[in-house]
Amino acid sequence: MTTVENSTPQPIDDGTVLSFSGLDVKFNTEFGKVHAVKGISLEVRPGEVLALVGESGSGKSVTSTSALGLLPRNATVNGAINVAGNSVDTMGDRALRKMRGDDVAMVFQEPMTALNPVLSVRTQMVEALELHGKAYGKAADARAIELLAMVGIPDPEKRLYQYPHEFSGGQRQRIVIAMALSCDPKVIIADEPTTALDVTVQAEILDLLRSLKDELNTGILLITHSMGVVADMADRVAVMYKGDIVEQGTAREVLTQPQHDYTKRLLDAVPRLGSRGETAPVVQGEGPKALEVNDLVVEYHRQGKEPFRAVDSVSLSVKRGEIVGLVGESGSGKSTIARCALGLIPAASGEVAILGEDITKMRRKPLKALRKRVGVVFQDPASSLNPRLPVGDCIAEPMDVHKIGTSKSRRDKVAELLDAVELPRDVANRYPHELSGGQRQRVSIARALSLDPELLVADEPTSALDVSVQASVLKMFTHLQEQYNFGCLFVSHDLAVIDMLADHVVVLKDGKVVEQGARHQVLADPQQEYTKRLLMAAPVPDPEEQRQRRLERYDFMKEIGEEDHGLHLDEAPDRKDLMGGSAGGEGQMPPGVSGGN
Repeated sequence: MTTVENSTPQPIDDGTVLSFSGLDVKFNTEFGKVHAVKGISLEVRPGEVLALVGESGSGKSVTSTSALGLLPRNATVNGAINVAGNSVDTMGDRALRKMRGDDVAMVFQEPMTALNPVLSVRTQMVEALELHGKAYGKAADARAIELLAMVGIPDPEKRLYQYPHEFSGGQRQRIVIAMALSCDPKVIIADEPTTALDVTVQAEILDLLRSLKDELNTGILLITHSMGVVADMADRVAVMYKGDIVEQGTAREVLTQPQHDYTKRLLDAVPRLGSRGETAPVVQGEGPKALEVNDLVVEYHRQGKEPFRAVDSVSLSVKRGEIVGLVGESGSGKSTIARCALGLIPAASGEVAILGEDITKMRRKPLKALRKRVGVVFQDPASSLNPRLPVGDCIAEPMDVHKIGTSKSRRDKVAELLDAVELPRDVANRYPHELSGGQRQRVSIARALSLDPELLVADEPTSALDVSVQASVLKMFTHLQEQYNFGCLFVSHDLAVIDMLADHVVVLKDGKVVEQGARHQVLADPQQEYTKRLLMAAPVPDPEEQRQRRLERYDFMKEIGEEDHGLHLDEAPDRKDLMGGSAGGEGQMPPGVSGGN
């Protein structure tokens, strides 16, 4: 393993499918030059997964984008970039277009932005095949169907003609992977391919990528901030910090014996299941609970069709001073329950009581008055903060709406809240776009606390944050909850985050509660099959432990006869056949990829 202060150019190895030698990237801006990548050298070999990790702004995406020749015109690039034996930095536009797809392909973080929502899957897949001269007409259709079957989309002959919105998130990501594979590239760049996915779907996508790279001998440059994903997938790891590669080595070396202080800080910030231990239950004081949900049913009505029941007879409660974690896969009803608890969508039947008042029967005016006692933190602060208002006005907005206090008292309250969320007071005069993602999320939490709420609803508030930023936000969140003593309904698909924060856990599947209880009971000793599967799918940042967990998950799924999560379980090899290979990506997926989400 090497610890690098400043990478020096290395000769390009002809055996690599992707290499950077002395890559140096600067951007000319109105404020001067920004040195984004500082002379780094990396290489990816056939059939190898190289994980490039680091926080936002470290230069990961600039590095990967340079391999595709897609950097903007204000970029100055020095050094050598080699893809499948071709020098990218000397290519013209025509050669670059041919290279993209033929030699290198990209899998983006958010499949809905990578897929055109107004074109069918067939149109988008066939377009790529025809553009690169791989297949035309019926042959292109047949190839598209073959690719969809390869990545585990059920009934590919029918689903080929559907549109992106008709697929689940995990299936859309599979389609993006199928499109990336359509021209048989020698290397795939996967930029945060599982960040927005549930743990079980993430495990399927990682199984799929592992299987495909073994079968096709494709090199993969994996960009991620999830150390669990690195442990599950990577053969080698390169750690990037402020444009430099500060550490390189095998996955086992970097994750279990880190040498650089920055790598150690990243690993220390990763939340780990089981690290908190048992805690005393929260005792409800005098007065009503912060939130009570009894036999809640929520239905969505569609013209000419039977109503879709998104939430089916759910009961849960949140005590004052208690954090209740709501977990489950996409489509399980988590966000629907959160929105119903905020009075944003109606209940078909059942009761939702906030601080003892049933909001399902409440008129608009008293509901608005009750909302003063409820705060909300959304998943994406960039879309929940008004970009035209300074941060101070964003935080003060709820006080303005409810006409609380004077102009001076509101300014004082904003300053107090900025102190509470550990932001400098001068941030009040800046605009949301001038802040980092973690800072914007702190502003969202400050705004949610501006009315001193007795109930806080937080919907995936840390899922898009880097691990170190997430750790600091969660630490701050815990401190604020102790300080303000609000009850909190915390929605998340990250079980380690729930384990770190929650007092009580509710597990949802298909709109129904499958298990609930004290956090340490549900997460340490789950009773239900579904909860066990969720926990087994959650990756941990240790390659050896993660490999063992993956094998146990295969055994468990085979035992319960689960066949719709990316595996042909009846064809799964014995454990000894899964143990070969190197540190991170050593355990191969059982042969035969099938099934949908």
